[in-house]
Amino acid sequence: MTALAGQAVLVTGANRGMGREYVTQLLDRGVAKVYAAAREPRTIDHDDPRVVALPLDVTDPASIAAAAGIATDVGVLINNAGIFRAAPVLDRDTTALRDQLEANLFGPLMMAATFADQIAERKGAIVNVSSILAWMPAGSYGVSKAALWNATNGMRAELAPRGVQVVGVYVGLVDTDMASFAPDAAKSSPADVIRQVLDGIESGASEVLADEMTRQVRAALNKPID
Repeated sequence: MTALAGQAVLVTGANRGMGREYVTQLLDRGVAKVYAAAREPRTIDHDDPRVVALPLDVTDPASIAAAAGIATDVGVLINNAGIFRAAPVLDRDTTALRDQLEANLFGPLMMAATFADQIAERKGAIVNVSSILAWMPAGSYGVSKAALWNATNGMRAELAPRGVQVVGVYVGLVDTDMASFAPDAAKSSPADVIRQVLDGIESGASEVLADEMTRQVRAALNKPID
């Protein structure tokens, strides 16, 4: 388990949606600093002095290295940034799949590899935001999130001996721009999801299943495929 109070936390994709809510709730929990990372840091509009707007493109190794040179005291990393492209698995044009793998898989992996040493020094935590669609047919987006699920489990095994908590977050539809196509009744509130994630960090959880449908799908993974 990782206490959040007094920590320096880096949140990717922090300028809107769930990322912005992470920043708000982390401040409420008494963190010392939040590195609010986004491709366009001017879009970070928190006025709390503990918020440091950080330019970051998680698909660009040079951008990640530059961010690491600024954020040298990180104890908790929240890999929240990601993209969605509506494309089938068997699309002969693999551009959408490759773009999603870059943002949704390789981005979190590069971030974790870059910040692992300083997080391990603080016995901190890494959070990877995946999706219920890691376990369901969901086109190329599901492929990228399933890959992140596996990578999160591998990351946990590699970092556990160093005292790093690795948390996988799985959730269905959340009321953000990405899910604007869905009816409101089908969506979870960002505030509720983030509260569960931060509770999970502080309680030592390895997975956060943030809604009932996600919990049901996760429990059914050991059943035969029809």
